[in-house]
Amino acid sequence: MKIYPVILSGGSGTRLWPLSRAVLPKQLLPLVTEQTMLQETALRLAGRPQLMQPLIVCGNDHRFLVAEQMREIGVAPLGILLEPVGRNTAPAVAAAAHYLQAIDPEAVMLVLPADHVIADVDAFYAAIEQALVPVADGALATFGIVPTAPETGYGYIQSGAGTGAPHCYKVDRFVEKPNLETAQGFVAAGNYYWNSGMFLFRAAAYLGELRQFAPAIADASAAAVAQGYRDLDFCRLDEAAFTACPSDSIDYAVMEHTRHAVVVPASIGWSDVGSWSALWEVQQSDENGNVVRGDVYLDDVAGSLVRAESRIVAVVGVQDLVVVETADAVLVTHKDQVQRVKQIVDHLKAEGRSEHLHHTRVYRPWGCYEGIDMGERFQVKRITVNPGGKLSLQMHHHRAEHWVVVSGTARVTCGDQVSLLTENESTYIPIGMNHRLENPGKVPLHLIEVQSGSYLGEDDIVRFEDVYQRA
Repeated sequence: MKIYPVILSGGSGTRLWPLSRAVLPKQLLPLVTEQTMLQETALRLAGRPQLMQPLIVCGNDHRFLVAEQMREIGVAPLGILLEPVGRNTAPAVAAAAHYLQAIDPEAVMLVLPADHVIADVDAFYAAIEQALVPVADGALATFGIVPTAPETGYGYIQSGAGTGAPHCYKVDRFVEKPNLETAQGFVAAGNYYWNSGMFLFRAAAYLGELRQFAPAIADASAAAVAQGYRDLDFCRLDEAAFTACPSDSIDYAVMEHTRHAVVVPASIGWSDVGSWSALWEVQQSDENGNVVRGDVYLDDVAGSLVRAESRIVAVVGVQDLVVVETADAVLVTHKDQVQRVKQIVDHLKAEGRSEHLHHTRVYRPWGCYEGIDMGERFQVKRITVNPGGKLSLQMHHHRAEHWVVVSGTARVTCGDQVSLLTENESTYIPIGMNHRLENPGKVPLHLIEVQSGSYLGEDDIVRFEDVYQRA
């Protein structure tokens, strides 16, 4: 029986603000180690018997980030399905199921969110093998995490009678996030588990239940796959069909209605890293219980998480704090109040601000750029182009650009002229001139760009040619 990991790398939550923004979701950030959550997911599955190459489902805007992360860790995905819009987990998994059935009609899907951490991989694999027994008979299995505390931030699954398979139980009900008193009762009862959002089932079994309980999702996702097309290394779902698909979660669309739901209790060192305090828990701390990253100075500090992204951060005489500094935002909160970052995001939205949407560093398929300074009629950016990266052949109606190479080699097209620039060399791109920047070398290209003109928005780009098919 072949198991195909399906990694969902979709939504752009703000639970880890100020690092996570709409343009860079939590699961694509280097949080726990230098590897991202997505890399962690792929690595923990690599080389396991019966497990095939992972199938990734992600948003169109993050496709090159996902592809680059998989390339960096040497995991070649079975495919990367691109969602033109977010439609929650039920349609995303349905699209993956249709895609897999065309490859293997007997495919078993192991559905995994990209941003979860599992400390005990062997225990997780044992739980997968336990779930395979009822799954072979058509069950839809979910993994219920054995609770270690009366957590109010998770949904719960109540288990019922045994299925006849070891450590597998019928699902009595799914419960929304409870209050503290209710959660304490769940833990004391002993048959309630945290809802992990991880599943194991045959693609055919899932689609069969979906057609019964949510036929509009089944039909729209089937059309999105059938009318999809290849784009470089990606498979684009048909935009019209997928956009028309109702938005719903697996739990609401299928698992709460099916008579074939089973839960496999699992104690696997699981965390969905849904808050800064959760991030502190899954990382290695020093002798004072502090987790530190970046240029940080601590004096008489205990039990805290401190991250510095762009400058020195000094923390003195406190305990149990979260301090996160980025170029455009700073968060300071007690560890037991970190869930209130949602109120910050709501405030930013109400004030019409953009910090919750845009990070100072913006990723592109060729690399990234970062805003350094801006004022009336000018802005300055730090640009990094990956080896082999090539920006589109483009022009601007309202701005000129000055480029100074800091390190690496740049191949610059300006009108009919093509030249190579190396460290400390510069060039000028006039308004209205066709131009292109490339990195022909083996090391990253770093340069400073100074834009000047009457309008400096990113929408003042006219593309003529683009290897990433954005023209």
